[in-house]
Amino acid sequence: MTTPGPSRRATHPSPAPGPDSNPVQTGRRRPRAGGPAHARSLRTHRVSTVVGLVLTGVLAFGGTAAAAFYLTLQGNVTEVDLAGLIDEDLRPPEPTPDPEDPSAGTAVNILLIGSDDRSGDNAAIGGEDGGMRSDTTIVMHISADRSRVELVSIPRDSLVDLPACETTQGTVEAREDAMFNNAFAEGWDTGGDIASAASCTVRAVESLTNVRLSGFVMVDFVGFQGMVDAIGGVPMTIPEEIVAPEAGLHLQPGEQVLDGTQALGLARARKGTGPDMDGSDLNRIGRQQELLGAMADKVLSQDILMDTPALMSFLGAATSSLTASPEYSSLRNLAGLALSLRGIEPEDITFLMTPVVDSTKQRYRVEWTQEAHDMWARMAADEPVAGPADVTR
Repeated sequence: MTTPGPSRRATHPSPAPGPDSNPVQTGRRRPRAGGPAHARSLRTHRVSTVVGLVLTGVLAFGGTAAAAFYLTLQGNVTEVDLAGLIDEDLRPPEPTPDPEDPSAGTAVNILLIGSDDRSGDNAAIGGEDGGMRSDTTIVMHISADRSRVELVSIPRDSLVDLPACETTQGTVEAREDAMFNNAFAEGWDTGGDIASAASCTVRAVESLTNVRLSGFVMVDFVGFQGMVDAIGGVPMTIPEEIVAPEAGLHLQPGEQVLDGTQALGLARARKGTGPDMDGSDLNRIGRQQELLGAMADKVLSQDILMDTPALMSFLGAATSSLTASPEYSSLRNLAGLALSLRGIEPEDITFLMTPVVDSTKQRYRVEWTQEAHDMWARMAADEPVAGPADVTR
């Protein structure tokens, strides 16, 4: 397995030295078998600023037209309530405010899911398929004092012990050494609805990390593609020609602006010819995070708040792609959270990947290292996921 390399800022919790330890990788090179694939911050972006811009923009319009537009956007978001599907007694405890500083509030942990939905309009992109899978899973941690935002990707090919979970049509039994994204897929296959798939994913993440999730937000193929097209494409530099037939992608090297179809293809691609197209989900995570960063830069660079048609187009595409738990289906709730992050600086936002090693049990799978469990423990305690000693500037 290869590990995406860092750019502006790199975080890499270091393992204790051992016979199988590797020095920290500084590029996209493959660690030797058994060596740790370290978590890395691929890029640092003003993610909270982007969220604040677009959500505050909705509330900034005045008059009847603004109210109608707001209601249209709110109507775009699909709400899914997991109440009754998750046993509260099995969940990590709810966070409580610091007694010495109650105004600091509590930490927020949002589960971000990128779904591989193959029905409806999505079928034209990914191909018709009756099931539904989760291609991307990220835990976004916002510290209680609103001084840090950390986004940690969970590789879909991670071998983990999945707990039993409830769906609207019955129980999915616990499984050992299962792929992480089976939680979403089996929840969907058993319950036949988003609530079941999301419930099993939330249950799995909380069981594996002991991090209590505040809610979830899910985006699909069509939504992502629409957001890219709404901002006029995403500027990217492609180092080498990329050909990934399964993702419908063929890119020439050089600086270019990817349209929605190309950007989605790059986010989905795993196999083909070109840099890091070896089937590794870890490399794909790197490309996805780079795309998110490039999208953030594009939104900020074109001053979207001052361009009403562009803002309306972007917000329409963004909200129509969202399915969320009640906590995050309300645009006003999201706007309030975004405003609480207005003091965040670029260096306070970090993208990371769960530390993993190549599995010795199943080929093409990975397993979480002790570093991963330590990282989740820090998140649960609302401590910086990567300590100062682990940050390279």
